[in-house]
Order: sequence, then C-alpha cells, then structure tokens
Amino acid sequence: MSPPARLLAIAGSDPSGGAGLQADLKTCAAFGVYGMTAVTAITVQNTLGVSHVEVLSADLVVAQIRAVLEDMGTDVIKIGMLGRAETVEAVADVLDELAPETPIVLDPVMLATSGGRLLEEKAVNTLKQHLLPMADLITPNVDEAEILTGIRPEDTEGLKAAGDKLLEMGVGAALMKGGHVDGAMITDVLVSPQGQNIMISPRLHSRHTHGTGCTLATAVACGLALGLEMEAAVHQAREYVYEAIKNAPKLGAGHGPLGHNLAGPDTGREAEQTEADNPFSVLKNL
Repeated sequence: MSPPARLLAIAGSDPSGGAGLQADLKTCAAFGVYGMTAVTAITVQNTLGVSHVEVLSADLVVAQIRAVLEDMGTDVIKIGMLGRAETVEAVADVLDELAPETPIVLDPVMLATSGGRLLEEKAVNTLKQHLLPMADLITPNVDEAEILTGIRPEDTEGLKAAGDKLLEMGVGAALMKGGHVDGAMITDVLVSPQGQNIMISPRLHSRHTHGTGCTLATAVACGLALGLEMEAAVHQAREYVYEAIKNAPKLGAGHGPLGHNLAGPDTGREAEQTEADNPFSVLKNL
C-alpha cells in the first residue's frame, strides 16, 4: 500500500471546530489526505464570533513545522492565520529552507467574520514581502483583496483587477472569491499567467458558512496533493464547499459550521461538466 498524500496546515485553532486547523483536518479526511498541523494561535470563538486570541511565539510555530517536515515531509502546504509579523517572516524562512519546492496555498486570514483583526496591521507588509512571492495560490475574499492590493472588488471586473495586481506582487495564481459581492450567483475568478477563469455557481442562502474560506483553501490544497492541476483542484474545491454548506449540521446560534464529513468529493469525476449535469459554469481564459 502506497503512503497517502500529505498536507501540512499552518494556522490557528478554532475550539468550535468550524474553521482553522479543525476545519483543515476535517477537509483532509474528506479527501483522503493525511493532515498535519502547526498551531499558530489559540482562539476563543464559536459561531457568534471571536472573543479572545493568543498568538504563539514564532519559535514555537517554527519548531512544529520543523518537527513535521524533517520527519514526515509533505506534498503541499496550506497557510492560514499567522497573527504577527514575526511569525510571518519566521514561517517564510523555515519553508524556504526545508520545503522550497513544495506548493503553497495561502489563505490570507486577516479579519474574523465578526470584524476582529486576526493579523496585526504591521504584519500586512511583511506578508506581502515574504510570503506572497512564495505562494502558488492565494485565496483572498473581498476585504483581504482590498487590504493587500488597495483595490476593493465590487464586481467581476474588480476581482480580475485585484487578481492581476496580486500576480504583479509575485503570487503564482489568485483565486479571487466573490462571495461578499452582491448577486444571486457567486462569481469567483481564478487569475493565473494562463488567463482569467470566471467560475459561477448558485448562492446558497444559509447562515451556516463558518470556515468557508479555510475549507476552500484546504480543499484546493488537497486536490494539489492528490496530483490535480490547479484549475481542476479549484473546481473540485468549490463544489466540495457548496455541498458542505448544503449539508451543514445546523449547529450554533450564529454562523454555523459546514458539513465537512457529509460532502466528500468525487475525485474521479472530470472537473468540467455540462451545465445540465452541474450548476457550476466556467468561462475560460478571458
């Protein structure tokens, strides 16, 4: 029996199990990928919001990463909440040393849904300087895109413009998430050197969306770990998150968690399907 695909997630802990490393591990399990973690912060949160955050020392975060990479290795790295500038720089340095060729999916976690800041303001420039050029894919929402690029995407053209700006800043590709843009459909744009792929899917009207960003980025990383090309991994991840929202366990009084375990992907299915088979549509290389 061959060893499983491996994923190292570097992110914060969510005791409610909906986001952060807990969501990362549930997503890995759904994809059949072996998940490993390096904890960057302990948060106190539930579906109603984040009430407290304690960021671990950069040395402790790096020690966890070293322990995993020097023994078990990984096929892909997913980075979420980092919290402080020192942690951003230290993570970039250790990954450059130990895993310079390993694909990195960066979810630039900056703000909680409740509005609390999860990345200190002075760390944004450090992120731009040290981690953006290392990322094979970045997955910002509208607020994160504005913080990173100065462009607030209000429509598809804005998503494309912000994605182009991120490529200019050194990222390999950008999945620009349009969930916060008004409309009956959700439009995401995958911007890469090969072009701009506009991906459209139905909007699910649900309050159970806690951890969608973490889950989407990890689902893409799982696809890459399993050998999919970037575009196919993104399509599969979007469908997984859609099903996970549909199958949410409906827990909590606020933004509830997704049904990670009820939405396992069909990894054998072709990424592109006809609209009759699939509510997702794609406009390629625009």
